[in-house]
Amino acid sequence: MSTATTVQPSSLAWLRNLTKSTVGSKYLVGITGLLLTGFVLAHMAGNLQVFIGREALNKYALAIKEMGPLLWLARGGLLAIFLMHILLALRLKKKSMDARPIRYRNEDTVQATWASRHMVLTGLVILAFVLFHLAHFTFGIVHEADVVVDGQTVATENFLKLKEKYVENGVPKERHDVYAMVIHGFRSLPVSVLYIIAQVLLGVHLFHGLHSVFQTFGLNHHNWNVLIRWFAYLTTAAIVGGNIAMPVAIYFRLI
Repeated sequence: MSTATTVQPSSLAWLRNLTKSTVGSKYLVGITGLLLTGFVLAHMAGNLQVFIGREALNKYALAIKEMGPLLWLARGGLLAIFLMHILLALRLKKKSMDARPIRYRNEDTVQATWASRHMVLTGLVILAFVLFHLAHFTFGIVHEADVVVDGQTVATENFLKLKEKYVENGVPKERHDVYAMVIHGFRSLPVSVLYIIAQVLLGVHLFHGLHSVFQTFGLNHHNWNVLIRWFAYLTTAAIVGGNIAMPVAIYFRLI
């Protein structure tokens, strides 16, 4: 008597099936895009504490660092979401190009905005900026910082090594001086200009993405379109404005 072996479907089979379809891929691009937008807002809110002062920003940075394994878990999840967003967007773009191998003779006649026709391009530029941002503020390999004592430069070192002494419950301690790191980072004109350009392109990408995600989920309606557009405008303006405010204020010595 023979027994039949039942093959149990993989727990991730639904995800593979979803990514194989165009509609499913669009849903996942929209969902991951919203998650990334939430991260950008939270990241910006934390960084804006530079306007409050050294204590606020350094305390916030230390609290993030002390998350330990949870921090690395969050970073891994964010990386997975980011890669999924990029790879699925590239696959959708390839499918679109394969379906229309001959380009329109005059692209200006196509009823689409520049942002919608160049989402992949702006997305890849943002990816390049993220890599630069990591090299700058996470690995500290973009430029170094001068250590100044009594108005004199006494050393130059990786600005990630800058430390601040503080007291907690009467106990002297030491932590990374993230405030000084951010100030040093944006005192460079080329770096500040690069950040501002990147934020403008992020705004172009973000506005179209936020506006179109409602259409992807079938939530657009002529009664709500004005509200949807204003939501996209305000969210984009908040992110771009907040992120640009930091390098501008720091470079012009307002902080």
